Amino acid sequence: MESGRLPVWRGLGLLGRGAESPSLGPGGCERRLLWAASLLCVLLDLQLPGLLAAGQAEIENHLEMGRKLLAAGQLAEALSHYHSAVESDPKNYLTYYKRATIYLALGKFKSALPDLSKAIELKPDFLAARLQRGNILLKQGSTQEAKQDFEAVLKSNPDNREAQSQLARVSELEFSMQEARTAFQRKNYLEAISVLDRVIEVSPWDPEAKELRSECHLFLGDYHKAILDLKPTTKLRNDNRGAFLKLSKLYYNLGEHEESLNQVRECLKLDQDDKDCFSHYKQVKKLSKQLEAAEEHVKAQRYEEAIEKYKAAVKTEPNVAIYTTKAKGHICHCLTKSKRSREAIDVCTEAHHLDPRNVFILRDRAEAYILNEEYEKAVEDYQEAKEFDGENEELKEGLERAQKLLKQSKKRDYYKILGIRRNANKQEIIKAYRKLAQQWHPDNFQSEDEKKEAEKKFIDIAAAKEVLTDPEMRQKFDSGEDPLDPENQQGGAGHQHHWPFEFNPFGSGNFHFKFHFN
Repeated sequence: MESGRLPVWRGLGLLGRGAESPSLGPGGCERRLLWAASLLCVLLDLQLPGLLAAGQAEIENHLEMGRKLLAAGQLAEALSHYHSAVESDPKNYLTYYKRATIYLALGKFKSALPDLSKAIELKPDFLAARLQRGNILLKQGSTQEAKQDFEAVLKSNPDNREAQSQLARVSELEFSMQEARTAFQRKNYLEAISVLDRVIEVSPWDPEAKELRSECHLFLGDYHKAILDLKPTTKLRNDNRGAFLKLSKLYYNLGEHEESLNQVRECLKLDQDDKDCFSHYKQVKKLSKQLEAAEEHVKAQRYEEAIEKYKAAVKTEPNVAIYTTKAKGHICHCLTKSKRSREAIDVCTEAHHLDPRNVFILRDRAEAYILNEEYEKAVEDYQEAKEFDGENEELKEGLERAQKLLKQSKKRDYYKILGIRRNANKQEIIKAYRKLAQQWHPDNFQSEDEKKEAEKKFIDIAAAKEVLTDPEMRQKFDSGEDPLDPENQQGGAGHQHHWPFEFNPFGSGNFHFKFHFN
């Protein structure tokens, strides 16, 4: 530091006495502090206009950006600038009002109300804010508060038509709500709904009106409409755990366990110790877990495990009929897929009685009838299912197949020829073939008539073995088409038939058979 020059703070005497500072004598400390304070005030006076101007410029910039973004329809971005403007100037009533209008445009009427109230607090004669707040309160069903706002507007401006109109609506709304409550108490639910429809048209954000209409729908047995009215009330009321629990139970009784679980979880988010919600949650969670596990088993084709899970679900919830009905339908499907035809028919019939319009139950029973070779009944079930869902391609194909199998059953049935079930494996087919081929070998018979009878049976046995041991031909046969029937051959050319024994069944003379068992 250059000799003879003192730091500014020392020059101003803002520090204590040092080696280079002469003593100020008695009272010098007080005089120094007073002088410093005066200097600080001078400096602030010099800089304050500049600071205020910079702050006001920033506020104006936020407001301008907010206006531009609002005009461009970018509401969320505009809102962020109005937030900044309010924070910078919390005494500006107009900024609160503008932010409230954006909240309303975004559908956030609950957030708009405090801003409108603040604008009115800062400027009690701000009629536009009072009108806007009154309109929101009216839509909420808060008729007394809305009435106060409309009356305040009319006190300042008796000719305000909007305030006059809305004030008349307040009176009509109060009368209609009382009318609806009376109709509900008299159990005249349809009349109550009719009145509440008018109320909700004026006050769409009134939770009481929606709750009352929901109750009317419940008493009339329309759960879906009850849910539609009850759902919005979870947002219209703060901490509406009762509505979440009620929604969960409604979904549960409709068989929609997943949505039931979602709703009761919302209740527990508000209060994890809510006893009623937690008790219901445990029940829904247990049932959902069993049903989800059953569905996973079905996807993985583990039908026996799936059946056990569906049976467990019925034990978990024996009192809500829809879960028993659904479980029966799923068990019917699993038994059919497991090729347990007789059991499947019994369970599917029981499920059909519980849910007679369920096309999937009819489809599964039809397939069980096919497995059981009761083709006429299979055709009947597919026809009935098709009446309920005429555009379902699976049902159309199933009906065509059942009709082909019925027609085929009146001709040659290769399964019956070998005396085996339709789900027999290749080993069982060959075993049956060998036994019958030896039994009906034409050389075993003496008379010409017996030999002809044996020859006919032997040809059928050989044909059955050929078709059923060839995967492609067996699939065609199972679809209702006889691959050895000349009518089914394209272009009139028959299937090249290779017999498993060396003789021409259509020739004459003595027969000499030499078997080639595969």
